[in-house]
Amino acid sequence: MSKPLLPKAPQRVLVIGASSGYGLASRIVAAFGGRASTIGVSFEKEGTEKKPASAGWYNSAAFEAAAVKAGLYAKSFSGDAFSEETKEKVTSTIRRDLSQIDLIVYSLASPRRLDPVSGKVYKSTLKPIGSSVVTKNIRMDKKEIELVTLESATCEEIFHTIKVMGGEDWKMWISSMADAGVLSEGFRTVAYSYLGPKLTQAIYTQGTIGRAKMDLEQTAKELNKKFGGGTAFISINKAVVTQASSAIPAVPLYISILFKVMKERGVHEGCIEQIYRLFVDHLCSPKGPRLDTEGRIHLDEMEMREDIQTEVIRLWETITTDTIEALSDFKGYQKEFYRLFGFGFPEVDYSKEVNPVRHLLDPA
Repeated sequence: MSKPLLPKAPQRVLVIGASSGYGLASRIVAAFGGRASTIGVSFEKEGTEKKPASAGWYNSAAFEAAAVKAGLYAKSFSGDAFSEETKEKVTSTIRRDLSQIDLIVYSLASPRRLDPVSGKVYKSTLKPIGSSVVTKNIRMDKKEIELVTLESATCEEIFHTIKVMGGEDWKMWISSMADAGVLSEGFRTVAYSYLGPKLTQAIYTQGTIGRAKMDLEQTAKELNKKFGGGTAFISINKAVVTQASSAIPAVPLYISILFKVMKERGVHEGCIEQIYRLFVDHLCSPKGPRLDTEGRIHLDEMEMREDIQTEVIRLWETITTDTIEALSDFKGYQKEFYRLFGFGFPEVDYSKEVNPVRHLLDPA
């Protein structure tokens, strides 16, 4: 990283949901920008001699290798972050190796959750609330614009989505770590969220996932009440290409158009740039995080600029299958999506035989 080391950066960092997207970026910035010791938790599949691992596994392995080469402490856990077993393993390693944690980043995205208390499985749903919604969408495989109808969520689907994507597990992590005595004095924690524009509000902000994010914000307030103001934060981040965002109807098309507009204005940012700003302007700032009236950090201010959203809406209303290339950055979106899985890097010779086995450092 060419930029200077972060001033007053947290030195012991736990990232929950650390193998891609904003979570991986958080680990990279904390480690290589702040020289932090980091522990990452993610649910990935290890490779065998006959079958490759999941992309996130290789991300974690590559991060560990780079961190060790730079003389940094790094341990990665692959397991169900919702489980008590994973929490106990991570806590035990923290106590043994680092004593305590200064910053906990919660960047978990999952379609399902096994409740460790009740044993019930909850499944999240991406649906509007109150009435069905018809919206534009892009078929990634055929590069076609289509209209899709999303039926309204049931009360049970809303509840399930909150249980998976809300703040309950975040609170359980913090509470269990506090009980174990592995949180440093003045520790802080941040969870990532998204609000989005009017174009996607019916599906996102006002939909099932929006209800889950409301619960996440309420959890931050509860944590601040329990541990003291300035402990827990919600960071509202910019729309980027992730496995989670690609599954939300209308969002890939919105992001493709947004990328075009923001790149033309020279204000486009990826995960690393966003998280670097989070550390520099908020977490490491002598003045502390800058918050809105709801107590949230905003990294989406450029995405939500009036001139940018006005142009995005104009392009959204006129775009057709025939004008995808001209009116959006579909190629840029595809490039970022393929890179999530390790494809599209010009420096890689994909014709070479490789050993798919990459071991993580043993945290035991």
